Amino acid sequence: MFLSVFDLFKIGIGPSSSHTMGPMTAAARFLDEILTGDWPRPAGAKVDRVGASLHGSLAYTGVGHGTDRAVMLGLYGLTPVTVDPDQTDGIVEQISRDKRVSPEGHPSYRFDPGIDLVLDKKTPLLGHANGMAFYAYDASDRLLLKRIYYSIGGGFVVSEEELQRMKAKTAAPAAGKRVPYPFANAVEMLAMASRSGLSIAEMKRANEEIHMQRADLDAGLDAVWDAMSRCIDRGLSQDGIMPGGLKVRRRARQLHDKLQEQWSQNRPNPLLANDWLSIYAMAVNEENAAGGRVVTAPTNGAAGTLPAVLRYWLHFHVEADKDSIRDFLLTAAAVGGIIKTNASISGAEVGCQGEVGSASAMAAAGLCAVMGGTPEQVENAAEIALEHHLGMTCDPVGGLVQVPCIERNALGAVKAVTAASLAIKGDGKHFVPLDAAIETMRQTGMDMSEKYKETSLGGLAVNVVEC
Repeated sequence: MFLSVFDLFKIGIGPSSSHTMGPMTAAARFLDEILTGDWPRPAGAKVDRVGASLHGSLAYTGVGHGTDRAVMLGLYGLTPVTVDPDQTDGIVEQISRDKRVSPEGHPSYRFDPGIDLVLDKKTPLLGHANGMAFYAYDASDRLLLKRIYYSIGGGFVVSEEELQRMKAKTAAPAAGKRVPYPFANAVEMLAMASRSGLSIAEMKRANEEIHMQRADLDAGLDAVWDAMSRCIDRGLSQDGIMPGGLKVRRRARQLHDKLQEQWSQNRPNPLLANDWLSIYAMAVNEENAAGGRVVTAPTNGAAGTLPAVLRYWLHFHVEADKDSIRDFLLTAAAVGGIIKTNASISGAEVGCQGEVGSASAMAAAGLCAVMGGTPEQVENAAEIALEHHLGMTCDPVGGLVQVPCIERNALGAVKAVTAASLAIKGDGKHFVPLDAAIETMRQTGMDMSEKYKETSLGGLAVNVVEC
């Protein structure tokens, strides 16, 4: 199945693509289903009340990740793209006060969050760890419609039926013409690059341009980088305590000011590049933790790694330009698509190796490409970065995307740059193929205990005392 670059890079709000953007999108899909869906409607019956239940990881860490708020905003009629982060608090307060939602194009529906939004930790939905159900009732509270959705990582949402087709590998191919370079794994990608003489970015561009005009593709890529860059800048300008109760203080601005001072003094600092990488990544993930506007790369929890490496490229490499930014994103998306197709980018499914590990691999591939790496060197860079995240658990303290997530993005960025540097100094030949690392991640994730997969029931989440 064709995955567009914009499937991997979605502009939305924090703190979690699977816990915030996905459930908000699911709520919007349910509203559409109420109006236009093919479901049996009893004569004269009208929807008067709506509700939702969250299951699995969404139930365990839903409050910390803002899933409850996301569902409320989605039922209000907002989407991750249209919602204004600065208005969300007021909208949530209004819904809680009025106990109603009035999405555009719909009548007003009864919805009391204290009753109609249930965090069900006892009843998992078997399709995926991030399951949710939506309900519609008439005025006498008779159930008219129930729909189950799964948030499968990176803001992707599928219905129960769509998930079953995906697992059976019978999902319909994406609409449009067959792409010229339909690689589903790294072996195919390298073989096509060898035969065509094209770079990975050039092949990815050719695939994208089957579905959109070049000008639209470039405008979209520029918008993605603009959103990433603005997120870094906003994160570097903010101070204070992040929401959620852990009382974790933002650090990116303070650290940035210290670095700026050192930079102006022109003092030698062997760790300078690593310091800038870390600060850029932390700035993004502090914004994400505060519910700001971010870009899935490939998820919100891993949103800081790739932008940090791309800003590092612009900061330290004089040859960096707009075209190289586009090539970086196209290459990264090609690798991200392979990982998502053959394993997972969901922390609730395979742990943080699927989030920050995937982000680091994507960033390493993009950086290696714009530094002049061959397709074989790019594949090597992605493999190095992913290999050294294998087995990483997802264990957010308090169910919040703060500890260890913010610093983990910084280290993912450092690993990405190191991986690209190592790969480009070689000839592309290496012992462990990227496909083997991806399959290992998939198997490790399947074997990993559920308590280490975004449930906050193990790891740091239970060994760090909240204060």
